[in-house]
Amino acid sequence: QVRLVESGGGLVQPGESLTLSCVVSENTFQINTMAWYRQYPGKERDFVAGITAGGRSRYVDSVKGRFTISRDNAQNTVYLQMNSLKPEDTAVYYCTMMSDWSPRHWGQGTQVTVSG
Repeated sequence: QVRLVESGGGLVQPGESLTLSCVVSENTFQINTMAWYRQYPGKERDFVAGITAGGRSRYVDSVKGRFTISRDNAQNTVYLQMNSLKPEDTAVYYCTMMSDWSPRHWGQGTQVTVSG
């Protein structure tokens, strides 16, 4: 059974930074595209950033230049570095393992709150 565990969320003030981590219990992690989504209360879970097995990344426009997705295949871990955080970044952030850029497995989520 594939398991994803997120960590690193918390409460920060606007302009500060957080780094999220997602550890995956999957032997084939190195061939999978990974991504981060976020979900506001009562809203759909939306794509934030993704990274292919080869290290190519893409981002939703609202986080370009502020967020960086990366992966460490040796540790089965994907990261999301979030800089210059804004109140509108407040959400539950979810890690997902993808097939053909379609989510297949999800973590439990980690709360990010940006408030001054």
